[in-house]
Amino acid sequence: LAMANPPAWHFRQIFGERDPSEETAEEDLISAVEFNEDGTYLATGDRGGRIVIFESSEMDGVPKGNGQTKCLPRYANDASDEKRSAASKVEYRFYCEFQSHEPEFDYLKSLEIEERINGIRWCRGYAGSRCLLSTNDKTIKLWKVYEKTVKLVSDVSHEPGPQGSNAAIAGIAPKSGLTNTDGGTLYPTAATVLRLPRITPHDVIVTAMPKRVYANGHAYHINSIGVNCDGESFLSADDLRVNLWHLGASDTCFNLVDIKPNDMEDLSEVITAAEFHPSACAVFGYSSSKGSVRLADMRARALCDGQAKVFEEAGASRSSFFSEVISSVSDIKFSRDGRHILARDYMSLKLWDVAMERAPVLTLDVHDFLRAKLCELYESDLIFDKFECGWSGDGKLVTGSYHRRVHIFEPDGSSRTSLEADKHATPVVTPLRSPRRGGAPAPAGASGTQ
Repeated sequence: LAMANPPAWHFRQIFGERDPSEETAEEDLISAVEFNEDGTYLATGDRGGRIVIFESSEMDGVPKGNGQTKCLPRYANDASDEKRSAASKVEYRFYCEFQSHEPEFDYLKSLEIEERINGIRWCRGYAGSRCLLSTNDKTIKLWKVYEKTVKLVSDVSHEPGPQGSNAAIAGIAPKSGLTNTDGGTLYPTAATVLRLPRITPHDVIVTAMPKRVYANGHAYHINSIGVNCDGESFLSADDLRVNLWHLGASDTCFNLVDIKPNDMEDLSEVITAAEFHPSACAVFGYSSSKGSVRLADMRARALCDGQAKVFEEAGASRSSFFSEVISSVSDIKFSRDGRHILARDYMSLKLWDVAMERAPVLTLDVHDFLRAKLCELYESDLIFDKFECGWSGDGKLVTGSYHRRVHIFEPDGSSRTSLEADKHATPVVTPLRSPRRGGAPAPAGASGTQ
């Protein structure tokens, strides 16, 4: 349910602010963004194959390299004003940057593989390190990011004396020195003192190291990756297949879903996204270009082509030439408790209950104002744009739109907050009319807002 006192949105921070007169390079455009589980780190990937990680100021009190993280309960509805005030002062600062992928060329298919980052997912770290998966069109990589202490020689040798003497440390009385065959003394001081360099910590640097490279698992472009809740495996999906990988084995993957027909002319749909269930490690979901979301269970059979559940509106309209294009699901996300699935298509945001397959429990219009301009969008190829969706920490529904806007819906569909990615923009809160529930068709010409 909606909170009694909704949060007041305001501008917090901007990353990579540039001069408006500068022309943005193609490789600098961000293509993937992902927070880690507790929000203390933010990873961004761009079209140039680079990954930039930002660290929250919450980590200021955590010693470098010990792997601890701090998590303020800023999402709790009953959090005190003091905790909310502390959370409102959190800022993100540059942590590290590294080149994840390089451009490649497939000589067998005469195909150039771009370095663009398609997806980033954080994994469970170990021994004070943080791990993440990154992928381009063909190759997935596991990166280990950790703090490394740099040590330098601060002194050439210890000063001679009782404490610096090797003999004194061993509890042996120092001798006058070694003698040679002629009876003379040979290096009398070196015989009683062991001179060693003194090493002291100088600085702490952040290092990114590739641990695994998962290649040759997909013949088509990878569109999504998802980490399992067991922390040991992950899945990857392309247009026709979903594969299961073990984080510790990069040379083998298991095919979970394969919808490739014997004759490619019979191809009627493609896979658009895939995601693991947040708590049931054997359950995963994937969406298709026909507007359906399928839930599969690996315990039922090895090849999960026979899905356990299919979430699709029974009376979905196919009267328009553009109906199939705008109904294609571009992204899906499970709720934190795993009881709901959020699906995003071009026009709307749909909330499904995993216990009810016949219709979504809530349908929220996002681009309904573009319904009269579908011809223009088709000619400009904008109708094929993909938008992601997600859940906020307090259960709100979040998705993107055009004009640098983010829409945040209350879980009951009562209102929508629109935020523009501009430091001078003002959030716009719009009360919504009765949202469509249970698959009820929207009134003709209705925009869903007032």
